[in-house]
Amino acid sequence: MPRYALQIEYHGGPFSGWQRQDAQPSVQGAIEAALTKLEPRAHTIAAAGRTDAGVHALAQVAHCDMERTWDPFRLSEALNYHLKPAPVAITACAEVAPDWHARFSAQERRYLFRILVRRAPATHQAGLVWQVKNDLDVAAMQAGAQYLLGRHDFTTFRSTMCQAQSPVKTLDHLTVTRVETRAGTEIECDVRARSFLHNQVRSFVGTLERVGAGAWSPEDVRTALTARDRAACGPVCPPEGLYLAGVSYADDPFAAWG
Repeated sequence: MPRYALQIEYHGGPFSGWQRQDAQPSVQGAIEAALTKLEPRAHTIAAAGRTDAGVHALAQVAHCDMERTWDPFRLSEALNYHLKPAPVAITACAEVAPDWHARFSAQERRYLFRILVRRAPATHQAGLVWQVKNDLDVAAMQAGAQYLLGRHDFTTFRSTMCQAQSPVKTLDHLTVTRVETRAGTEIECDVRARSFLHNQVRSFVGTLERVGAGAWSPEDVRTALTARDRAACGPVCPPEGLYLAGVSYADDPFAAWG
């Protein structure tokens, strides 16, 4: 059975998350239903990462196995046709080796978190950003972020429902930047690691927001980290500002995609 890698963009608002659930709309379920339209049978796809309800993706990656050989462009076009009107799109498709795996072959995952700073309610960006009314000190947030880089026990920053066997992870990159847009000031958090714990990114951002607001000092982030106690974490921020922005592999399966 030929295997295909899919690069996927979606708006997480209407879904209970990536993972298929009984009687709940999911991104996985929407794509599997579209695959059934192309090859009538049960389909199970695997993704690079599971996103929670309300979380978006710019470049999620999944793989599917087909019974017949498809031209990758035609497969993506057919899936996009059958995915309508769900806010899900296949933005790239490539045939890969039978042992290639969207999750286990991944070397890095990148997340973007968007914070919109303005007092007027968001209109065009509603559901796509976390809106705060008061400005944040980006330099202080970046200073606090430095304590999170490297290999640590991230017990403080993972959900109590996290199923990972170990809280120890290596955070490779975390930057906080200010971007001026027509909609207002946007603060973007770029976070990269090989893998993440459940709610880890949202816990980071919620904690750093407290630093930016002046309620915490940057050094308080280090104190929270070393406490290894979920109660020491700042508030977990809402999901609508979070995006799975990309997944890296040793050989990019989409390198030749037009």
